Amino acid sequence: MWKEFKQFIFRGNVMDLAIGVVIATAFTAIVNSLVKDVIMPCIGMLTSGIDFSSLKVVLKAAVLDPATKEVLKPEVAIGYGLFINAILQFLIVAIVIFLVVKGINKARSLAESKMKKEKEEEAPAAPETPADIALLTEIRDLLKSGNQTK
Repeated sequence: MWKEFKQFIFRGNVMDLAIGVVIATAFTAIVNSLVKDVIMPCIGMLTSGIDFSSLKVVLKAAVLDPATKEVLKPEVAIGYGLFINAILQFLIVAIVIFLVVKGINKARSLAESKMKKEKEEEAPAAPETPADIALLTEIRDLLKSGNQTK
C-alpha cells in the first residue's frame, strides 16, 4: 500500500496539481489586492465615492447599550457590495487566465510549426539515381510495355 501511495504522490499529474494550487493561492492574493486597492477605488471614484464593500441592506439594526454604546447584538445585513467585489475578482481572474492560456497556446503552436519546418529542412532529399540505374529502369519499363502490347 505504501508503495502504491508513493507512486501516486510522485506521479507527474499530482505534482503538477500541487504546484498549480500553490501558484493559484498566490495569484488569488494578487488579484484580491488588485481589485480591492486599485480597481474598486477607481470604480468608487466614478460612482461618486461609493465604497462597494460597505454596500448592504440592513435587515435588523444592531442593538447598542445606551450607556456604553457597546454592541449587544450585531446587525443582520445582506452585504451585496462584497458580492459585487467577488464578481469583479472572478471576472479579472477569468480574463487573466484566458490571456495566459491564449498566450501559451500561441507559443505552443509557434514552437510546433517551427519544429515542423526544421524537420522538413532536415529531411534529406532523395538521392539522385545514378545514370546507369536510370537507363536500366527505362529499358525495363520499355520491355514491360512492349510485352503487354503483344
